[in-house]
Amino acid sequence: MAGIRYTRHAHNKFEILRRLGFQVTPEQVEDTVLAPERVTADPRGRGRFIAQKRIAERHVLRVVYREEGETRVVITFYPGRRERYEVEI
Repeated sequence: MAGIRYTRHAHNKFEILRRLGFQVTPEQVEDTVLAPERVTADPRGRGRFIAQKRIAERHVLRVVYREEGETRVVITFYPGRRERYEVEI
């Protein structure tokens, strides 16, 4: 894997979430993309994937990305409640 690139929206998302009181770091996003606990295809298609990883006792981080050659392009990311997204638990 050559690397990770962020769209402008994804770059701005760090500040948006910070203002809402939910701190997410680039390291958390990159760790979720590179070592996810779960990956699903975007149900709407379009060649996107959703990587997911626990980041807190009650939350997971979900990262929407697409692959461009050897690069994963982060489109957006958002925290979610574990009870909503971890159906196996």
